[in-house]
Amino acid sequence: MSKILVFANQQGKSLSSGTLEALAFGRRLAVSSGGDVEAVLMGPAAESNAKEVIAYGAVKAYVVSNPLLAEYQVDLYVDSICTIFQQADADVLVLSFDRIGKDLVGRLATRLGAAAITEVVDFKTEGSTQNWVRPIYGDKAYGEYSVTRKKVVVGLRQKSQELAISDVTRTGEIIKVDYKVPDEIILTKLIVKIQSALSDLRLEDAKIIVSGGRGLGGQEGFQLLQSLADLLGGTVGASRAACDAGWVPANLQVGQTGAVVAPDLYIAVGISGASQHLAGITNAKNVIAINADPDAPIFKRANIGVVADYRTVLPALTEKLKQVLV
Repeated sequence: MSKILVFANQQGKSLSSGTLEALAFGRRLAVSSGGDVEAVLMGPAAESNAKEVIAYGAVKAYVVSNPLLAEYQVDLYVDSICTIFQQADADVLVLSFDRIGKDLVGRLATRLGAAAITEVVDFKTEGSTQNWVRPIYGDKAYGEYSVTRKKVVVGLRQKSQELAISDVTRTGEIIKVDYKVPDEIILTKLIVKIQSALSDLRLEDAKIIVSGGRGLGGQEGFQLLQSLADLLGGTVGASRAACDAGWVPANLQVGQTGAVVAPDLYIAVGISGASQHLAGITNAKNVIAINADPDAPIFKRANIGVVADYRTVLPALTEKLKQVLV
């Protein structure tokens, strides 16, 4: 029997979509192993969201209170999560492999002496053994992995699971933890928080994304993308090449090492379609590619492809949409 602990990260005052995926995955895993799923929350909204994680399937919610946890700081989060994992005597720690998850998984596994498995999309139970399923070869195949350590930290691939379904009739235990931060791990202090994204809408939550790549030729091209995204009620993304060039902030990166997204519509402008980028849009429902290179790999993924200079296509498309939508 396994005890599963889910790190319930929050976006603002609400549980993040990645947390709802992790809770759904944790419940499936608990049912398969005959165990329980519990959750740990921290930050100013933790107490108000404790009942939510129980409604989404947790039998216990650990609420970690400390003003220093109001903003994400990796050393404090690692220490507090490890403290709760040990207090709960858990076997498996599940968390979304989002930007924060990518920062935490390796550190948590090292501190706990646990195995770490990332980009997990499923599991298979064979007797008392869990095999973890994750994509390989640029999402062209899936591999099954078993671990040799008793404890395991699972980084769940974003947008790979159905979201947990709330049932307000569920009951559970809320445990308030008075967490004392060890002085020796307070290495940094947040002075100011600057919003660097072009939109308040998170890429992972967006239904429409207009992304640009190296083919835009510079920062100016993203102004056209922003106009189109605003008109469609979406947000702007970018390829790694565009982020590395400094044209847009790194938090707009879509791909295997950036945000994994699943919008209803993904418009790729000047993006060649490297395997790392395609891995980030596997679950996009509709992909439109605009690229001057007819041999760009992105066209193999696209539902609609336009071989043309984006400087000609985007202004015309934006004007036409204004006539229809405005």
